[in-house]
Amino acid sequence: MLIVGLTGSIGMGKSTIAGRFRSQGVPVIDADAIVHELYEGEAVAPVEAAFPGSVVDGKVDRAKLSQALMAQPDGFKVLEKIVHPLVRARQRALLKQAADAGAPFVVIEIPLLFETNGDARVDICLVVSAPYEMQKQRVLERPNMTEEKFEQILAKQVPDEEKRRRADFVVDTGQSVEASFAEVDAIIDALKIRKGTAYQNYWSD
Repeated sequence: MLIVGLTGSIGMGKSTIAGRFRSQGVPVIDADAIVHELYEGEAVAPVEAAFPGSVVDGKVDRAKLSQALMAQPDGFKVLEKIVHPLVRARQRALLKQAADAGAPFVVIEIPLLFETNGDARVDICLVVSAPYEMQKQRVLERPNMTEEKFEQILAKQVPDEEKRRRADFVVDTGQSVEASFAEVDAIIDALKIRKGTAYQNYWSD
């Protein structure tokens, strides 16, 4: 089974491209969705212990957690040590499901693929990219987003140019949705003949 790591900076259109893979019958594992589930379950107690006041009504409140992270210089590292092992365990279980079902390849959507050395645990890196001005416009349309927040987020991410350089495939979301989807469909065809080693090397028991 081939493992494809889908990534891209904030506002580049990862979710839209992941949706195209799903609609074409490709299993997609969404790291952010896993985190949302963990923030209502296993991660609640350790996150509250590390960042008091970040849990509201039994769930991690992302806004309060974000405030705590901004105020704590090493906050992101602390959070990563809590969340990453839990995410990895959930990903491993979902990959096993896909392998047992005979899927030829699986997409793992990981926003911080390169930042967390996740590219070492996948066979193919697929980067979603768009021009900076388009990216900025998309992000600033989000609720409670400011230019300052946007720049802070970008500063923590590998630059788009480097992501593109390190990618096996790039999907351009600066064009029409139809054109982007056509690129995805061509990639799916190309991947059907590829073989992977990442699952055996990093994910299987």
